[in-house]
Amino acid sequence: MIAAGGTLGIMIPPSVIFVLYGIMTEIEITELFAAGVIPGLMAVVFYSLLISYLSKKYPHLLPRGEKFSWAERWHSVRGLWAIFFLFLMVLGGIYSGIFTVQEAAGVGAIGALVIGVIRGQLRMPEIRGALVQALRVSSAIMLIVIGAYLFGYFLTVTQFTQNAVEFLVELPIGAYGVLTLIMLCYLVLGAVMDELAMLLLTVPIVVPAIVALGFDPVWFGVILVMAVTLGLISPPVGMNVFVINSIARDVPLVSIYKGTLPFISMDIIRLIILCAFPALSLWLPGILT
Repeated sequence: MIAAGGTLGIMIPPSVIFVLYGIMTEIEITELFAAGVIPGLMAVVFYSLLISYLSKKYPHLLPRGEKFSWAERWHSVRGLWAIFFLFLMVLGGIYSGIFTVQEAAGVGAIGALVIGVIRGQLRMPEIRGALVQALRVSSAIMLIVIGAYLFGYFLTVTQFTQNAVEFLVELPIGAYGVLTLIMLCYLVLGAVMDELAMLLLTVPIVVPAIVALGFDPVWFGVILVMAVTLGLISPPVGMNVFVINSIARDVPLVSIYKGTLPFISMDIIRLIILCAFPALSLWLPGILT
């Protein structure tokens, strides 16, 4: 459950995967963020329904915890006001058009700095360490983006992209048949590859074919991110599963993989629904733009 829940952050904005996809395809990142809201909420609802069902069918797996009054619950979340405030400020500014996604990153960073200083949790040594760590992460991301551009340029010069698009478009299985084939390939790749590697290697080839087949690239971005999230909990290389196993040493890795299977099934059902009804992803971007 925890491993599957860890995938929600990739779909619900702000998402690094959406940002990289937007940079590589030159699509407005705000549209991608908006497109991911409803599928992300669908994931929350589907997971909640699944957990509710499992708790009733197998009560020994999810024993009832201690009950708390509403006053105690409110007291426990009162310290999270800064996180909610920062979250609403950043996303509210993006969706309302007050600032761009790039400006939102600066607003979020400054907001976190101010909140940390006010609460006394950030002093000069901590600020210096945070800046150094941010520089390292930003440098790594920029190297990834540069590598993606060089890879895309290589594919264009060698005409590999054009040939791949022609091959996919001319397959005698129709547009949705090609889409199904691409999704099956992503499900297999997601089980054995890192999500960033899968994104960088396939987007320059697949997205032009998707556009040539008449599909919306914003909608496909949501589908692609869903395939990436599946790879995080699918055997044999589910990164989230290995993280949970490193924390809960007493739980065998096989048992964790078995526990993710119902959640993988729910994700596949959600993927089929989003493929059948693209409006679920495109409705909110259409309103905001």
